[in-house]
Amino acid sequence: MAPRRGRVERRTAETSIRLELLLDGEGTSEIQSGIGFLDHMLTALAKHARFDLELECDGDLDVDDHHTAEDCALALGAAIDQALGERRGIRRFGHAYAPLDEALARVVVDFSGRPSAHVDLGFRRERIGDIATENLTHVFGSLASAARITLHVDVLKGSNDHHRAEAAFKALALALRDAVALDGTADVPSTKGVL
Repeated sequence: MAPRRGRVERRTAETSIRLELLLDGEGTSEIQSGIGFLDHMLTALAKHARFDLELECDGDLDVDDHHTAEDCALALGAAIDQALGERRGIRRFGHAYAPLDEALARVVVDFSGRPSAHVDLGFRRERIGDIATENLTHVFGSLASAARITLHVDVLKGSNDHHRAEAAFKALALALRDAVALDGTADVPSTKGVL
């Protein structure tokens, strides 16, 4: 089977992004979004999903962090979608719990072809590092939209927002890893015959 790769170059008036993804990787990453905390989260995602990920973004951070966070997530979702092609032979569904100290997150994903995101991170602060917490929530929605997945993300407990965010990204990584895994068939895992 050919390597499952996605390459995205996205240029708008707000951001310029180059992203390369290998789904069946080792979890290596080189990420430079310009937002340190987002880099930290995407590095954790790549590591635990076992995706090899290279991402460079030059965004309008002089405005704020919204466009950069959103467009990095859109590019990553598009690369996942591209790498999966017709989605033949994948498990399709994935779910995971991930703790980080006192925090606990649950993520459930379906590579349904129908984008939908339901995200409850329960943040208490307006910012973590150099990103607005609302934009971390938006990352999940943007990723789901571009990857064409149904995504449920719930942080079930935790008093530290850094821990809550990191647990959510790690749970996402584990759920994605499970859902994109090959199941030994060549079938599209849908009664419709298409995803």
